[in-house]
Amino acid sequence: MSLSERIEKQINDLKEFTSTPGEGTTRLTYSKEDLLTRNYIKNKMMEYGLSVKEDGFGNIFGRLEGTLKDAPSVLLGSHFDSVPNGGAYDGPAGVIVALEVAALFAENQLTPKYPLEIVALIEEEGARFCGGLMGSRGIVGTLSEESFKNLKDKDGITTIEAMSKVGLDFSLPKRRNPNSIKAFLELHIEQGPILEEKNIPIGVVEAIVGLTQFEVTIEGKAGHAGTTPMDRRTDALVTAAQIISQLPSFAIEEGEGTVITTGRLDVLPNGANVIPNKVVFSVDIRSSKEEHINNVIRRMKELIESYQVQGIHTTAEQLLYMPPKILSNEIKDLLKDKSSDLEIPYCSIDSGAGHDAMVFSDVTDVGMLFVPSKAGLSHCPEEWSDARHLANGVQIFYEVAKCLTEVE
Repeated sequence: MSLSERIEKQINDLKEFTSTPGEGTTRLTYSKEDLLTRNYIKNKMMEYGLSVKEDGFGNIFGRLEGTLKDAPSVLLGSHFDSVPNGGAYDGPAGVIVALEVAALFAENQLTPKYPLEIVALIEEEGARFCGGLMGSRGIVGTLSEESFKNLKDKDGITTIEAMSKVGLDFSLPKRRNPNSIKAFLELHIEQGPILEEKNIPIGVVEAIVGLTQFEVTIEGKAGHAGTTPMDRRTDALVTAAQIISQLPSFAIEEGEGTVITTGRLDVLPNGANVIPNKVVFSVDIRSSKEEHINNVIRRMKELIESYQVQGIHTTAEQLLYMPPKILSNEIKDLLKDKSSDLEIPYCSIDSGAGHDAMVFSDVTDVGMLFVPSKAGLSHCPEEWSDARHLANGVQIFYEVAKCLTEVE
């Protein structure tokens, strides 16, 4: 079986671990599907000669020990959760590529000076507990244990309760000493059209956009849909709709690729004949320039506060903030050099999506590769990337990992 065939088989294997068969990949953190996926990943790690452990957040590590005592590790990996009804490649492609790099180390009987660690990260998407990038933020320490414990899903289930249900141990070590990480490499599908349109199989990521996520709560007063006059209503949903409809203009006016999205909206009590008394919705803001993000935040907060009249109460809680990140020049040069040596065409590219790599960039040198996404599609069942392009990523990361781990 060729490398690309091996990759495609693993993509298809993981694709089966979904709570929405036939309707895309739905793999929420600490779910039954999460458990099936993590067992698959751990078995692959052991098959490739790695020692396996999990941390107190449920991140998975497969380690190839180095000859240097107490030396920092070179980490390769990505996340394995998904959005609801998403695709099979967003996250798992990067985990599988990292696993196949470890397989090449094993096949070629390489002994690194610095340890090589394959990492499979939880809750990058934030689809269950909101905020996103949870696994990487936990590792570097920007997500505290207390904040983690206080998170709940839409059904009121806490992270600790959800972990316990699938047999994970919150008491295990969590935050890593930054000095224990020498570098972090991540491959990801582009999730956009640029590489496919240019017919270039590899993108070397130069920078990652900044992003912030808010949870906005609008509280009004419930009432009977038939007996409450229109001029006596305190309708939380009408207020939320008025706010949401004005948000896009803030991003448009900032320009330079600034975007704003409301992708989740919960209405309570959610009855057809009841005036909504509470609405909770998400706001996601992204830009390559921090000043644009801050300008949109300021205008959004002013808008939300302006609706706090006539019995309406509003709050806006910031769940996540990540400034734009420039990735390591040293590792970018290595990625480009090895791509050239392997005669794999590449181009430089910026990332419009947030990734775990941006979190690790606060504590270590980071490099990131993109592969083309068919028609630029992602976060949908139609998401697809060519396994041959993923195999290119394996070969490039293999060469770079040999340099970074200083194979003897």
